[in-house]
Amino acid sequence: MATAIEKCVHCGFCLAACPTYNLLGEEMDSPRGRIYLMKNVLEERLTAKDAQPYIDRCLGCMACVPACPSGVEYGDLLVSYRGLQEAERRRPPLDALARKLVMETLPYPKRFRLAAQTGALGSALSGALPAAFASMLNLLPDELPPPLPLPAVLPAQGERRGKVALLPGCVQQVLAPAINYAAAQVLAANGVEVHNPPGAGCCGSILLHIGAEEKARDLARRNFMQFPDDVDAIITTAAGCGSGINDYELLFKGQDDIERATAFSNAVMDFSAYLATLGLREPAGFDSERRVVYQDACHLLHAQGIQGEPRALLNQIPNLRPLSIADAGMCCGSAGTYNIDQPTIAAELGRRKVNSILAVEPDLVVSGNIGCITQLRQLLARQGYHLPVVHIAELLWQAYNGEP
Repeated sequence: MATAIEKCVHCGFCLAACPTYNLLGEEMDSPRGRIYLMKNVLEERLTAKDAQPYIDRCLGCMACVPACPSGVEYGDLLVSYRGLQEAERRRPPLDALARKLVMETLPYPKRFRLAAQTGALGSALSGALPAAFASMLNLLPDELPPPLPLPAVLPAQGERRGKVALLPGCVQQVLAPAINYAAAQVLAANGVEVHNPPGAGCCGSILLHIGAEEKARDLARRNFMQFPDDVDAIITTAAGCGSGINDYELLFKGQDDIERATAFSNAVMDFSAYLATLGLREPAGFDSERRVVYQDACHLLHAQGIQGEPRALLNQIPNLRPLSIADAGMCCGSAGTYNIDQPTIAAELGRRKVNSILAVEPDLVVSGNIGCITQLRQLLARQGYHLPVVHIAELLWQAYNGEP
């Protein structure tokens, strides 16, 4: 943590990249401002309570990292600081209850499905609830899709070109099970044997990003023994999962199973990156032209540096016309649980993203992260637009099926 702090020379290159600084215009809501705050808390010149509102308003989008000429590992700093402070933090009762609800439901698909079904019944009351609870309810669809179970092994079609295991995730299993289903089918159509370990679950990223390190480690450890070692890669279809798993070396530093955690982390690969590297078998495509916006998920673009791969896949789909939007690298406001914890800021960032998308008049929006998809669907519907928002795996599966 000290090394990351010392690297910052307060040059200001991060300011233009930071969504909260752009929105709020406050120095302490910028990466260099937050680094200054963290430094003063650690040196006991400032109380953690005084710094906390500004740290809480950080999306953790990592847009500042590639913008930094000094190579400040802001992500490592933020994760470490939040983990350190969360262990000692005392939250107000309603805040603590909302956080407990998030921690005890979102990482567990069965619990989350039950909670979501119960929450949907009470969505009409959202206006009378505290902000965090209301924002949770507002993100739920009117009706949950049914589960789409996958076989333990989905055989490769034609010549086998690879062998992978698919990370199931947690929230995505409930809100959008079609994503992993489509990903498995597309991989199989490209000659990849897909393994779906029945005991696999949440990778812990959703908790790591909010400072709940011990619970994140527990969830991660449950996966270590579930995945076969003889696969080319462990595939994730959620940007947040890939980003969090990349932080396993930091999360497990000093732990007995650091080597196992690092090996697991090194094996994980985003769906679009793996498929672009493998080489796409050309799909049938669509009967008529479709104008599409690819929305960059922050935890793909900034945290993992994955930008060209998904676009390369889209460019290979017949009758698909990719469009560019303004501020493409700016966060949509989803950011894990951010749109639950900071709903007002998240909604404004989302509104700006939606306006940029609508300005180019697309037929559909494509993303690589369930959080972004949920956020954009909600905000588009709120503005009265019924623009489809799908995962890139779902669009590819439609293209292979030759859907009109």
